[in-house]
Amino acid sequence: MIRRNKFLLESGVAGMFTGKTYFIAGHARLPQGMAARSIFDTLTITVEADAKYHVILEASCTLATDHGRDFIGQLLRGCSLQDGIDELSRRIADYYQGKAQNALVAALRDLHNQYLLYIQKSPS
Repeated sequence: MIRRNKFLLESGVAGMFTGKTYFIAGHARLPQGMAARSIFDTLTITVEADAKYHVILEASCTLATDHGRDFIGQLLRGCSLQDGIDELSRRIADYYQGKAQNALVAALRDLHNQYLLYIQKSPS
């Protein structure tokens, strides 16, 4: 087992899919005048969450800058989708002061709706 784990780490396969997480996305329209609007008409937030506790392990979005994408990831990481999106929306409202604030909250709302659909379909 140790040899196998060492191989996986050395070969870069250590981050391979285990079936213990899921990927979900939410979308919203971007406002006029945003840099990202020249690339995308919509803003997307994606998360990878733990399948047992629904905690967000990784999060990203389609903001134009790496810094913005990383910041949103930091805001969302560690929160559970089971708790709803009030706290996540509050974090965005309090700490993200860019033009995409409303679009981020709308995409988060859509993501949570997709999460609820996923929960209804997934076996208990």
